[in-house]
Amino acid sequence: MTSNDPTDPPLRDVAQSPEATARYLADVQRVLLDIEKSLEILALETRVHLRETHVTGDRWYHARLRAMPVEKALGNVLKNLNKLTDGLEKSAYKRRAHDEAVENTAQERKEKKLEKQQKKNPQPLQAAPNPSQQDAKNQDSRYGRPTSIYDLSDRESA
Repeated sequence: MTSNDPTDPPLRDVAQSPEATARYLADVQRVLLDIEKSLEILALETRVHLRETHVTGDRWYHARLRAMPVEKALGNVLKNLNKLTDGLEKSAYKRRAHDEAVENTAQERKEKKLEKQQKKNPQPLQAAPNPSQQDAKNQDSRYGRPTSIYDLSDRESA
């Protein structure tokens, strides 16, 4: 269902297939994970350099205090990058779940329609056997009627 029309928006064929979407998002995630490794190294090297930069008259903690905003900014970038990669993975699963839900919707609607029809037109229940007829059948059976353990008149014990 892909076309070679140059006026088609990019990634249309990727968006139409959950497998293609998953592959594309996995590729983007790989690139971002490579960038994350580089940013982690950059953050560590920046931290070391900034904390070693002392100015005449500094106390021992001044360099650390000056470095904290830069370290925090790089840390936020890394944290947001991790959230982004997690979101890409979640998006791929949601895309696949969407297609599965679309496929199952027709069947679910059919089942609901049948349930609704059964509620509107319930099947007639079979009547229970008449107790007087059962008593007539069981009347000649010695074990059919309730008795007390003290009333074992003509029964034999086990």
